[in-house]
Amino acid sequence: MQHLTGTDALRLEAVALEAIAAQFGTPTYVYSRAALTDAYHAYEHALAGRRATLCYAVKANSNLGILDAFARLGAGFDIVSGGELQRVIAAGGDPRKVVFSGVGKTRAEMRLALASNIRCFNIESAEELDRLAETAQQGGTAARVAFRVNPDVDPKTHPYISTGLKSNKFGVAFEAARGLYRRAATLPGIEVVGIASHIGSQLLDPAPAGEAAERVLALVEQLAGDGIALQHIDIGGGMGIRYDDETPPSADDYLAPVLSVLAGREEEILLEPGRSLIGNAGLLLTRIEYLKPGEEKHFAIVDAAMNDLARPALYDAFHAVVPVTPRDLPAHTYDVVGPICESGDFLARERRLAVRSGDLLAILSAGAYGMTMASNYNTRPRAAEVMVDGARCHLIRSRERVEELYAAEHRLP
Repeated sequence: MQHLTGTDALRLEAVALEAIAAQFGTPTYVYSRAALTDAYHAYEHALAGRRATLCYAVKANSNLGILDAFARLGAGFDIVSGGELQRVIAAGGDPRKVVFSGVGKTRAEMRLALASNIRCFNIESAEELDRLAETAQQGGTAARVAFRVNPDVDPKTHPYISTGLKSNKFGVAFEAARGLYRRAATLPGIEVVGIASHIGSQLLDPAPAGEAAERVLALVEQLAGDGIALQHIDIGGGMGIRYDDETPPSADDYLAPVLSVLAGREEEILLEPGRSLIGNAGLLLTRIEYLKPGEEKHFAIVDAAMNDLARPALYDAFHAVVPVTPRDLPAHTYDVVGPICESGDFLARERRLAVRSGDLLAILSAGAYGMTMASNYNTRPRAAEVMVDGARCHLIRSRERVEELYAAEHRLP
């Protein structure tokens, strides 16, 4: 994980994790501003000389402090709900640099996005196109649109985060896209401006993205022959990160096949990275409550749980676990588990750890799809969030209180 150092005790940038735990408690998500900035600049370097906009995928981590940091870097934003649009605006993001993806946009969300003058709607079905055209006309405006085209390319990733196959719910079928574009070009309330494609997440092989770009570009050229000229080509996101022993590509290597396909094109390139910008910029800090030896397994029971980090329970995802302070103790193999009343409440399995009760653990690579997927299961307040910036740290989300969890509920009369 980037900017995590220390032999005697772990530090993120120049701040000791022990000091963060002492000040803010545990469990706490901790992020490195330098790491997310480095990841953003890596994409900028790969796109040097190209007309391009990076639209951070808000679903990866939607904290206002995170969005603020990306907005200050000049990022646009990829959203999938009206709530995410409101977050972007509250964080100082420019709605004119927002693309709105997602298969289930409501009329209310469409009205909000139109009133906010977002850059583009990524349309994912024929009925959505009709609803958006009607909504825009009722508001006396026009909606700028791209179709999210499903190129039917295998991304070679976990089936739950594959989005570009015919069996996935996302996008419009490649074979139907040309007809939909022709129809959209005739609709009042609709302005066709682009095309989009996104084949999946945690992609470690650049080849599928290049293959998808080839299919999309063939369609772009067909549309040009129909008199439909596009302003941008949105190639999605999806570049993977290292969780365990993966060897993810650099931004330069990942984008090389796509940029080769699009060489010499006049259209602006849009990207929608999320995980690769924030995943390895964050960790989950947790404390061991008990060590519980058993005949078949030993358990390290911590104060974080599956409600804080759902990925291991949901995907059987791997996250490295590192003691914050090394101990001169015998190491044992532990399952790192939380206090939730579910057998699926685990954060890591079969890890060799030299620890004792009360020790702090850092669960790494937790910046993406950690806090955004958190819940209040078992009436557990969600964790605090802290941004480290050099030698300083900023509380960017206060820890919830139990009273807040039921404040909107009511007893029976």
